[in-house]
Amino acid sequence: MTNHPHPHPHALDALTAAGAAELEEVLLEVCSSPRWAAAVAATGPWSDRDALLAANAAATASLTAEDLRDAMAGHARIGEPTAGDTVSEREQAGIQGVDRALLDELREANAAYEAKFGHVFLICATGRTAAGMLAALRERHPHDAATEAEIVRGELRKINDIRLNRLLDTN
Repeated sequence: MTNHPHPHPHALDALTAAGAAELEEVLLEVCSSPRWAAAVAATGPWSDRDALLAANAAATASLTAEDLRDAMAGHARIGEPTAGDTVSEREQAGIQGVDRALLDELREANAAYEAKFGHVFLICATGRTAAGMLAALRERHPHDAATEAEIVRGELRKINDIRLNRLLDTN
């Protein structure tokens, strides 16, 4: 992950100054789990970026299976970024310009994964190619539910870190 030593001036101050409802709304844009948003908000104010990222790590580690489902509900299927959603399109930039055959393989592998696990395949897609995401999907498909849930938790933490860093760097 890229080191972000200096957030945009006042980004942390703006988060800290936000009212509870506004802060929750901002955090739900990062991760769609209400429990995650509440847990992160409860740790504020944050002294620095590392404190906010530590709050993400702790909140993500504490999510139940239901909370993870809530979080995954906010993510587009790999290979199918949500049209008009700049976050989804940016995070899945690795699928742009990919040939139809590879997208079809991704669609089939996603369907098999979703049938087995009951949720979308979650991976930190930033910087990954379509072929790399397909390989990871195939590699993870044989896992049991408990193993896969822990991998999902780790991927969610990475995605949230990227989104929090972006929030701090652009506000």
